[in-house]
Amino acid sequence: MIRCISPIDGSIYAERPVFSASEAQSAVDRAKTAQAVWAARPLSERIALVQAGVAKVGEMNNEIVPELAHQMGRPIRYGGEFGGFNERASYMAKIAKDALADIEIENSDAFRRVIKRVPHGVVLVVAPWNYPYMTAINTVAPALIAGNAVMLKHASQTPLVGERMAQAFHAAGIPEDIFQNVFLDHQTTSDLIAAKSFGFVNFTGSVGGGQAIERAAAGTFTGLGLELGGKDPGYVCDDADLDAAVDTLIDGAMFNSGQCCCGIERIYVAEAHFDAFVVKAVEIVSGYKLGNPLDPDTTLGPMAHKRFADEVRAQIAEAVAQGATAHIPTFAEDDGGAYLSPQILTDVTHDMRVMREESFGPVVGIMPVRDDAHAIELMNDSDFGLTASVWTQDVQRAEAIADQIETGTVFMNRADYLDPGLCWTGCKDTGRGGGLSIIGYHNLTRPKSYHLKKV
Repeated sequence: MIRCISPIDGSIYAERPVFSASEAQSAVDRAKTAQAVWAARPLSERIALVQAGVAKVGEMNNEIVPELAHQMGRPIRYGGEFGGFNERASYMAKIAKDALADIEIENSDAFRRVIKRVPHGVVLVVAPWNYPYMTAINTVAPALIAGNAVMLKHASQTPLVGERMAQAFHAAGIPEDIFQNVFLDHQTTSDLIAAKSFGFVNFTGSVGGGQAIERAAAGTFTGLGLELGGKDPGYVCDDADLDAAVDTLIDGAMFNSGQCCCGIERIYVAEAHFDAFVVKAVEIVSGYKLGNPLDPDTTLGPMAHKRFADEVRAQIAEAVAQGATAHIPTFAEDDGGAYLSPQILTDVTHDMRVMREESFGPVVGIMPVRDDAHAIELMNDSDFGLTASVWTQDVQRAEAIADQIETGTVFMNRADYLDPGLCWTGCKDTGRGGGLSIIGYHNLTRPKSYHLKKV
């Protein structure tokens, strides 16, 4: 049984039985049978059906927003995820014709030589709970548009999300066997992958989860896309707009209770700006209202689960014991459980877990740096590489710094955003592969060459 324990009050908000091995295999078989017919439909039809399904999700938004608050704790004041959900799906629909177009090498009296992009078949999407709609649509929309069947396995913390998406997509006319929401335990998922059930698997989650996916896929040659976490840095140069940098980086560290894949987890500030940056950051965070996410006045909700909050508390306590300075007093609403006070730490070093391991919570460490070289050294001193945020008024300087950072995406004067026109990717322990953009389509299809000699 999959159970969602609501972070609001610790009650069971939803529970669903997992598929048996035979039920899971039946779902795969139905998807494989239906996929060929789906892929044969004109691209324009697939695009239109996916766009209609996305619109149906938007029609449910008033119901979805409080559901998200109950499942993973995001305050209702932020209105859910439909803006980003729609932006990403719409962009992928817009570029589909060009991204999937044949590459014609020759079409003469003697030969037709062309490279086509063909779907993998059945794509398994294993989605996380922190942005459950937006992370899922990154793969679901382009996979369907490209002609694949999709099976969506959502996190146990957000079981209603997959049901909502299936309800919307089926109402829009996407066949039930082409888009299936499935409830699978870890062992059944691994067994299906090991049995070559899927042409491609996209997983967003922990490093341990990604390693389990890789082990299951070993020897199968199944394509994998893995986004496995981050410890994303921000760097405030000596010529930065300080107010803009503080506002954006602290929001990037604290929004969604710090539970963002590309959230800011460590900040490096030019020595000349360091003291002022910390003062402004503390002022912002001290003004947050921690509380029930169903209260429209709440700006910081609970973490999705008590065990996640416990890990953040442990990292903070260890850092303070090692000499870090904590600037935010414990909030009255901090219950020692899922409701966790935000924290800003200074006097931190890279010997502390809070500056090395993923926190995925409302805490950020801030360090002064001497110059660009010092900042680059510290930004690269990490096992992860998802995004980095550089703050300067000099584009050439930003790009020169970006060239030296080991990461998947570099932002200048912004943070914590996923641009669907660019490849969403990472390096090191953050994982492999790339989603969205034209590269997302390339990963969700395979090239097939046609060398046709005319008689």
